Amino acid sequence: MKERERIPSSTPSPAVQVIDVTLDYILGKTVVNALRGIRLEIDQGEFISIMGPSGSGKSTLMHLIGCLDTPTSGSLLLEGEEVSKLNESELAHIRNRKIGFVFQQFNLLTKMTILENVMTPLMYAGIPLKERRARAAELLDRVGLSDRLRHRPAELSGGQRQRVAIARALVQRPSIILADEPTGALDTDTGRTILGLFEQINAEGKTVIVVTHDPEVGSFCRRSIHLRDGLLEE
Repeated sequence: MKERERIPSSTPSPAVQVIDVTLDYILGKTVVNALRGIRLEIDQGEFISIMGPSGSGKSTLMHLIGCLDTPTSGSLLLEGEEVSKLNESELAHIRNRKIGFVFQQFNLLTKMTILENVMTPLMYAGIPLKERRARAAELLDRVGLSDRLRHRPAELSGGQRQRVAIARALVQRPSIILADEPTGALDTDTGRTILGLFEQINAEGKTVIVVTHDPEVGSFCRRSIHLRDGLLEE
């Protein structure tokens, strides 16, 4: 795949640049304007929350930043690389290279051990088995689960499953972590523990973007942006 055009700069490009982005959905005969001209920059190494009520467009924006969707108009750049016009195969390549996902419901494979769950992205990337196992075990040790490698998700608490999901998100060494309501299925104390883990990840230089409707989660991040009706609020 040929290298994408980058914006020349003497300083690091922002992790995310959203430039006049709109996204429309067609529902029957109705056009839904999910995003209506968003402009946003997120610097590399930021710890930021994207907040807003249900229907505000925050999950839509996350899907765009995560290369799970493409805008109707406008431009999206990740670390200076234009991604808004890529096809699905090219978007998948960007996702695998740059982005780690953490979801509210964990999205773990129930029939696999947690070690196998964390190893799985590396299998699709063609990493040899010995290295897959070593990298997955190292990350599970880091999140405090080295004694549970052979357990399956159903044998773990919600907080433990979310830690597995974080380890899986990190295993391909992405530069951007996208977390969609990562504490939504957890009790308050466990949620704070997970946020502390994101804080540690951010301290190592990774860009962490948390999508949430929870003000406590938003206040934990270094910066918050707010969406309403597909627009950024001042």
